[in-house]
Formats: sequence, structure tokens, C-alpha cells
Amino acid sequence: MLCRYDEAHLARLAMPIGGIGTGTISIGGRGNLRDWELVNKPAKGYAPPNTFFALWCKSQASGAEPIARAMEGPIDPIDFEGSSGSPIRNHGLPRFRQCNFAAAYPLGQVLLADPDVPLQARIEAFNPMVPVDTDASGIPMAILRFVLTNPTTAAIDASICGTLENFIGWNGDSGKVNKNVNELKESSVAGPPLRGLFMRSTGLDQKNPAWGTLALAALSNDTTHRLAWADLSWGDTLLDFWDDFSTDGKLDPREGKREAPFGSLAATTTVPANGSSVITFLIAWHFPNRLSWNPPHERIGNYYCTKYADAWDVIAKTTPQLDDLERRTVAFVKSFVEADVPDIIKEAALFNASTLRTQTAFRSEDGRFFGFEGCNDHEGCCHGSCTHVWNYEQATPFLYGSLSRSMRDTEFDHATQESGFQSFRVNLPLLHATEAKPAAADGQMGTIMRLYRDWRLSGDEAMLKRLWPHAKKALSFAWISGGWDADRDGVMEGCQHNTMDIEYYGPNPEVGTWYLGALRAGEEMAKHVGDEEFAKQCRDLFDRGSKWIDANLFNGEYYEQKITPPKSADSIADGLRLGAGATNLAEPELQLGAGCLTDQLVGQYVAHVCGLGYLLEKQHVATTLRSVMKHNFCENLFGHFNHMRSYALDDEQGLLVATYPKDRRPKRPFPYAFEVWTGLEYTAAAGMLYEGQTDDALKCIAATRARHEGRKRNPFDEPECGHHYARAMASWATLLAYTGFHYDAVDRVITFNASSKPTTWFWSSGDAWGTIKQSPQNGKVEVTLTVMEGTLPLRTITLTGRGSHQLESDQTLKNGATIQASV
Repeated sequence: MLCRYDEAHLARLAMPIGGIGTGTISIGGRGNLRDWELVNKPAKGYAPPNTFFALWCKSQASGAEPIARAMEGPIDPIDFEGSSGSPIRNHGLPRFRQCNFAAAYPLGQVLLADPDVPLQARIEAFNPMVPVDTDASGIPMAILRFVLTNPTTAAIDASICGTLENFIGWNGDSGKVNKNVNELKESSVAGPPLRGLFMRSTGLDQKNPAWGTLALAALSNDTTHRLAWADLSWGDTLLDFWDDFSTDGKLDPREGKREAPFGSLAATTTVPANGSSVITFLIAWHFPNRLSWNPPHERIGNYYCTKYADAWDVIAKTTPQLDDLERRTVAFVKSFVEADVPDIIKEAALFNASTLRTQTAFRSEDGRFFGFEGCNDHEGCCHGSCTHVWNYEQATPFLYGSLSRSMRDTEFDHATQESGFQSFRVNLPLLHATEAKPAAADGQMGTIMRLYRDWRLSGDEAMLKRLWPHAKKALSFAWISGGWDADRDGVMEGCQHNTMDIEYYGPNPEVGTWYLGALRAGEEMAKHVGDEEFAKQCRDLFDRGSKWIDANLFNGEYYEQKITPPKSADSIADGLRLGAGATNLAEPELQLGAGCLTDQLVGQYVAHVCGLGYLLEKQHVATTLRSVMKHNFCENLFGHFNHMRSYALDDEQGLLVATYPKDRRPKRPFPYAFEVWTGLEYTAAAGMLYEGQTDDALKCIAATRARHEGRKRNPFDEPECGHHYARAMASWATLLAYTGFHYDAVDRVITFNASSKPTTWFWSSGDAWGTIKQSPQNGKVEVTLTVMEGTLPLRTITLTGRGSHQLESDQTLKNGATIQASV
């Protein structure tokens, strides 16, 4: 496992279990199931009542008494107090005294022990995650394997019982159940024995967003069950269940009339002396009625629901494949975790990839991939696959290239108007895709860079041919009268709406580097499609803009904004201005000004990821990143003032969004200047790694992850405007920067940094993944490149700073293929 958490670091830990676009259940640090976010919306804090797993055991040694425990560790003392005692679900159940958690996402383990319990227990929780394979990584299921270990000399009889409320009709925040029923199901498909409970509603309108089905199953042929619990008062419903189960580990049926009935399933085994036994439970769900994120909230559905008829169908179809899905998942995680990369980089990249499987992201019924910026507790936060946020992240394109390309198709084929105006938030259904305003300068330029990146990663010529005309218009939109670069000098001076939720007036490095990167991407794509005139135009603007920014915005330490008021409101083109806080255009407020912005080189960082080279003077870039570390990194925050949101506090370390070391702070700077955003920290850290500033980069990443250590914050949830914030997936780029990985499917070239010692690294291109081993010997580096899964067209292997190896002929490496070379 990559990370281990002791009992002092479990209170906030919640690892999401679920597929891409399916919703998730989270397993808490002490083994509790929490945050049941299955019903097409976030549901932070929601746990259905009387929903838990429990252990019964009895040694076969003479005189032994039965013991029963909830499969959970101790409750954190912070949750002891409430108006009626502890507010925690299942607080009154006996539980294990000792608990630890280990994780290498998507694999989590809860380790339970108690001197009064003769068995040691381990809960292995996961959902399949296989890079490239979106269907294998998009299964609406939580797999919970209970491993019982017997350290004694006598066999021990044991049962694991899972209980789940049939909450269909309730979304975790609102709704109403109506005539829900539970049924016993058995599967006749090939594979392990399968028995369980199928949960549905007979009274809920099938068009209701909360309508769907649930299933709880065990891979066992020795089970007992209850379809309902007894209807008793004063908490005796739970008492009756516990008395029944704790007696012999088996369940007797009960009659109940509850609208949301509890269903229980117990599986029995015998754990041999000095041996182990395993019982596996599966929880599956199927909620097909996702609504659009904008009014009038029309149905757009869920892609995963087109693969399965209902929740039991999920279990029936997945169970025969479970061993193979786990093998592939473990192979991915093992390759990743064993890579010779600092653990803190692996942790940041891998754990933030969990965001793809939360309610931040979803796939509509037609398979398209969309994302909120993040999640509020009960609603998605900031709709529309916001381009100026999703621009930063790099996990999607390098893990699931097809999903990333679907976003490019949406942005250019649906959200870009004939004029080149591109909605930075996409309304749904796609008929309304261009309705959101204003256009975002950084968002729009970033999508052009991302189109270039995804084309080079995939070699998808058909995509480029189809989307290039729209991308050309989107880039040309910068030059309209009253636009971002109306005078066509390669510098954006106009009204630039951006990710700080304000408009910049005048040249600045943040949007400026996005623009330079878009010009370079535009140049390369135009060349490839034969549009030489447009390519030359992009190059001319890039050369002039780059030179101007270096000459006029670099102050010797970093790049700053040159605030330039517009001539008038009428001089600003329609659709460019949101206008928040900018009522006095003669002296614009909420600007960056002379600030040192942590992500001022964001376009440069993405240019490195894309293989577009330097956008500005290399020496200036390196100096700027050192200045960001010097001025913006805080060893602690006790003396720091912040009038907005706090994501870092007190003795914690972090990079401030901006500082003003030149003492020329605007009276009202842009609103988020004094906050700390993990996505910007990773942006700066990746830039530092590309410049060889490794110690500073690792210090930044370590500070970020230290704030999410389980005790204070969830290691699987880096928030900004909402939980599981998409921008934090910029962390994947720190892996790219450290290894120097770059893949170009068009030219069939794979590139890594040269290593001076034996090294094994993980790599993924979005359409393939695998490992590379470097073994320096006798003046050469012996390279072994393995494709674990996917397809990798290859002609050349390059080690940066050392040289290249040209294959005798073009090859297409597929699942399990290995190639060796000397460089």
C-alpha cells in the first residue's frame, strides 16, 4: 500500500468506491460506510440508518462464548457529543478497539483487531480501475472483501452480515420513499455462488430522479437473510436484529411494514486454526434519471445505466469478471506504486484521480463525459465542464483518453459558435450548449491547447479534421473588434474573464501564457492540416507576444499585470464581460496588478505537457518559479490574513494564490489572492519539476498532502469551490514532469528523462499504459518498454539529454508487448 493511516488520522478519511460517472459510496477510516452519493447528486454526510456490516464468531474450543461486533473501529471522540448523545450512525453497536487504514487508490484496507475478539479482520474495499478501459472503470459497484484471520489453535465459526436500508426515493438530502420492497435473488450465471437482496420501489414514479434499484449480495452459498426488520418501538427494531444475529450468526425472517425496509444478508464460514477465510460482499446500484445541471433540468440519463438493466444485473454481469477486473486493477496499482518516483508525487497523482469517480464527473446517456468544478454537500458546484478549471487537470487525458476527447468534441463541435465565441460553461442538453456567457479568455485558449494535446496523444486525425475549423474560429475570436487581442499584437490587453471569476484589464501573465500556448498549438495544427497562412499568422503573433511579455511584464523576479482600463464599456465586445466588481472601468478593481501569482505560468506548464516548448525566456521562467516559492510559500499561517475561504490554517504550510512583494497591491485585489488552492500548488510544482527545481517542488507537494492527512481533511478530497475539485487533478502533471514522459502518436515517439541509475517508471498515454525500465551500463542505457494494456504505435524511444533509438520499422505494441532498446 502507498499510504497508511493510524487511529489518530481516520476521522476525515473517506475513500470513494464506485466507477467513473456512477456515483460512489465512501468507506470511512474506521470501516464505516458513509457519503452514499449514488442518486445523481452529492450527499456528503449521508449514511442510511441501520446500514452496516457486522461480525459474529464463536471458537470451537470448549467453553467459548459467541462474540459480535460491528465491522468498524472506534468512533473519534470529536463525534461523541450531540444534543442526544453521539450523532454518528450506529454509535451504539459494539465495535473493534483497534483500527488502521491503508490505501493505494482505488484499493483500501481497514485493519481491525480487538483483544476480546479471537479473529483479526481486514476489509478490502475497491472498485475496478483500469487505465484506458472506461467500461471496466465505470461499474456501479462497491466490492467489500472481509478477510478473517484466526491466530488460535482452534477453528472458529464466523458470519459476516450486511444490512442496507432500501432508501430508493431519497437522494441523501430530500425526497420520499413510497412502497419500497426487498426481494431475495440468486444468480445462475457461471462463477462463484451468488445470493443476495434486490431492492426496488413499487410506488415511486419511474421518471423521478431518485428512482432506481439497489442490490446487496454475497459470494457464498451459505447465507441467511431478512427482507425486513420487525416493526418495534423505542429502538427495539435494532435490538431485535442484534439479539437474533449475535446469538448464532444467522438471521430469522421478520415481518415489517416500513416504507423503506431494512434488508440483511448474513454469510457463514469456518475459519481454520492458524488460517484465514474470506467472505465477499457486493453493493450495486442503478439510478438512470440524471437531470441536466441547468434549468429546466431535462433528463440526460447516465451512460452506465445503458449497460445494465438494474442493480442486480450489475452484480450478475460483473461477478464472473470480478477476478479478472481485480487482477487488472492490482496490476495498474502495483506498477504505479512500485515506480521509482517520490511517494508524495504518487500519492498526489493517484489519490486525486479519485475525483473522476465522484459526483464531480458524470457521463450522459450517450457516453459523453462532463464535470462540475466540484461538489457542494448536496449539489454539484459550478456546472458546465468549466474550461478555465478543467484546463488545469491532466489525469483524464493520460488515464482515459477517450473521455478527454469527448470533452474536446463537446467544446468545439457544440459549444463554439460560428463567430468563434465558446461558452466556457456548457449547458445541457447540448441544444443549449452555447447559451452560457461570458466567454473566458483563459478557458477558450486552454481548450485549443488541450485539443492539440489530445490529438498528439491519440493520433486521432479524424478528430483533428473535424474540430480544427471550430478551433481556428475559437482562436481567431481573440482578434475581434473590442476583443482580447483586437490589435493583433500577440498580447491580450482587452477584457479577459478568467478563472479568478473576474475580468483582467490589461496584459497579464496568467491569461497571456494561455494565449501564447494557444498560438503555438494553433500553429502546429494549422501546419498539419495544410493551412500554412494561418500557421504563419499564429507564429508571428506568438513571436511578438512572447517578446513583449518578457520585455514589459517581467520585473526581474516574476511577471506582473499591467492594468489597462478600457476606453469605455462600449469598447468591450459583447459576451466578454461578466462585470463583477468592475463598475468603475476608469480604475478597474479586483485586479492582479503587481502581484506574484502562483499560477502565472500555467500556460507554460501546459505547454510542457503538450510538448510545445518554451513560451517565454527560459531563464525568466526559472527565475519566476523560484520567486513564487520565495514569496508565496508560507511555513505557517498564524500571521496570515485572509478575508475569503480558508483551505490552509495555523501551522499548515502552503502556497498563497498571490502575494505583493513589491508593495504595490491594489486596494481591492482579485478576491482569491490570499487563499491557498491545491490545483495552483500542483501547477507551480509541476513547473518547478520541469525546471529542475525538484526540492522546492517536493516541498510544495508535501505541504499540500500534509493538509489532507485524514485527521483534519480527507486524503481523497482536495476542495476549492466544492469537494473533489477538478483542478486538483493537475497533480497528475507532477508525475509527467518528474519522469519527463511525453508521447506523440502522430510521430510515434515516446520520451522520458534519462536516468543515471537503474529505474522503473509507470507511464500512461490515455490509450495505453505500462512501464519503462532504464539500466545504465557500459556507457549506454538499456531500455525495456512494456505495454501492459492498450495500443501504442511506436517508432522512436527518446531519453531526454541522451539520445534516441529508432526502431527498424514502425510497430504497434499491444497488451503485454515488450520492446528492448539501447540508447
